[in-house]
Amino acid sequence: QVQLVESGGGSVQAGGSLRLSCVASGFTYGRYCMGWLRQAPGKEREGVAAIDSDGITSYADSVKGRFTISQDNAKNTLYLQMNSLKHEETDMYFCAADSIYWWLLQTYKYWGQGTQVTVSS
Repeated sequence: QVQLVESGGGSVQAGGSLRLSCVASGFTYGRYCMGWLRQAPGKEREGVAAIDSDGITSYADSVKGRFTISQDNAKNTLYLQMNSLKHEETDMYFCAADSIYWWLLQTYKYWGQGTQVTVSS
């Protein structure tokens, strides 16, 4: 059974930083593609960053240069380092996984429960 458990969300002032973590289980980590997506109430889920099974990363244009996706295969953990956070990036952030690389799309098969990030202006 695939499980993804996010943590690291919280409240931060604009310009601040947070690091999200996602611990994965139930599949061979490193052979799956992983992504971080976010969603505000009433809005569609938006891809933020993704990493494929070769470790190649992709970012939404809005976060390039500020966010970094990384992973520790030994710990089955995916990370998202978020710097220079903006008020409008207040969202629920989700970790996602699939054997297919969905890049920044919403079509990942497995999802975590999400972690809330609140950025005050």
